[in-house]
Amino acid sequence: MKKDGKIWIDGMDNALSDQSLSGHAIREQLASRDTVTVLPDVWVIKIGGQSIMDRGRAAVYPILEELVAAKKNGVNFILAAGGGTRARHVYSLGLDLNMPTGMLARLGASVPVQNARMLQILTAKHGGIMCYPEELEKLPFFLNAGCLPITSGMPPNEFWEKSQAEGLIPANRTDAGVYLMAEFLGAKGVLYIKDEDGLYTDDPKKNPDAEFIPETTASELLNNGQDDLIVERVVLEYMMRGDHIKKLQIVNGLKQGQITAALNGEDVGTIIRA
Repeated sequence: MKKDGKIWIDGMDNALSDQSLSGHAIREQLASRDTVTVLPDVWVIKIGGQSIMDRGRAAVYPILEELVAAKKNGVNFILAAGGGTRARHVYSLGLDLNMPTGMLARLGASVPVQNARMLQILTAKHGGIMCYPEELEKLPFFLNAGCLPITSGMPPNEFWEKSQAEGLIPANRTDAGVYLMAEFLGAKGVLYIKDEDGLYTDDPKKNPDAEFIPETTASELLNNGQDDLIVERVVLEYMMRGDHIKKLQIVNGLKQGQITAALNGEDVGTIIRA
């Protein structure tokens, strides 16, 4: 049957049945609803690509030892891998060949998968198991079975990556993918493992006068015009409209004990709040 010229199924009346889904009024009306927290007792942790993985054994092994110790002490977490130098290389090559943003995202997605596979092999004897985007529904099974789920941090947008306001490099890279996964899961927290103590007023590797920032907000970082940030700028935008993840923490994985301290609730590194 038809109603107002539209195909209609009798008995299917609901709040959205006669709405376009684009109207401001209906979106505001339905905006203040609580959503399910899927895995609220699980951390989502990212190991940086260029900051950690590209340093090899000397950086990676101690971090994995600390994470495995945390797992044995009852901390549940999902481990995500960043891309690093190889991702930057393929972005540069793609830009040189005039590839569109969606293709750059597709190319860049392959590198963190490689890093995740290496992390899985290194943690296999401790339950490390690869978890691809299409297997996300298996996370409860993996965790309940005592596994250590390892995934790529890259969101699976690939060819569907949105065009950017500035340039062609995908805005949604591994930092964003980690945040979005944690937001969906309603996770306990998000931890980014880098090679710096946290956020600075500038890149401390290039500017020795850069000042450390122990705590700040997403809005402050977006509004102060700082050019170089330790997390992808789009993560800060997502935080400001997130439902569950209103805080993220950045720690120096090269300093033994910082990861454990963060997982224990200590204010180490830099904390960014929504």
